[in-house]
Amino acid sequence: MPSAPPAADRVYTHVKQAVLDRRYEGGTLLTEGELAEAVGVSRTPVREALLKLEMEGLLKLYPKKGALVLAVSAQEITDVVETRLLVEEFAVRKAVPASARLVERLEELLEEQRQRAEHGDLAAVAVTDRCFHLEIVRNAGNEILSRLYDQMRDRQLRMGVAVMEAHPDRVAKNIAEHAEILQAIRAGDAEGAARCVHRHVSRVKVLVRGEDR
Repeated sequence: MPSAPPAADRVYTHVKQAVLDRRYEGGTLLTEGELAEAVGVSRTPVREALLKLEMEGLLKLYPKKGALVLAVSAQEITDVVETRLLVEEFAVRKAVPASARLVERLEELLEEQRQRAEHGDLAAVAVTDRCFHLEIVRNAGNEILSRLYDQMRDRQLRMGVAVMEAHPDRVAKNIAEHAEILQAIRAGDAEGAARCVHRHVSRVKVLVRGEDR
């Protein structure tokens, strides 16, 4: 049997997943004792895991009090959306004309997203949503851009769940917008695909701020 992950890694995975799924929402104060009990470890690996998560910008540590889950700031939303637009509009233009493999993979992810939505699993929908966009970026053939995009993974997932919790109707709209992007890619319309991506990604900013339109 494979050995269990080190205690600090188990705590790190537990807390990070809960933050990304918004089971630990912004403003939640986590204590070392509670986390140690929840994961079944001592406090030492908890401290190690929390330090790592603070470095990733998900938590703020307060000595003798615990760790505060940081809320998604307006500036962070703006920064992520601007970076996504730069990367994704460029990438979708480069990915067209698309290979049959890319089209097939996007179709699979779109269908998977529909199935996750039917089951009401918002965290899984957010993961599949991000995979859809990531697949396009990877097919642009620029490794540096792909690595840059990967660095935004956690922020994208957290924002995605936040949007869907606040605006349940966005789940179906996201799927419809993905279908539009796929249709433009399948048709070989690079500029049309870029316009679809721009509209789709730009909506994240107003939606996370609660300014639906």
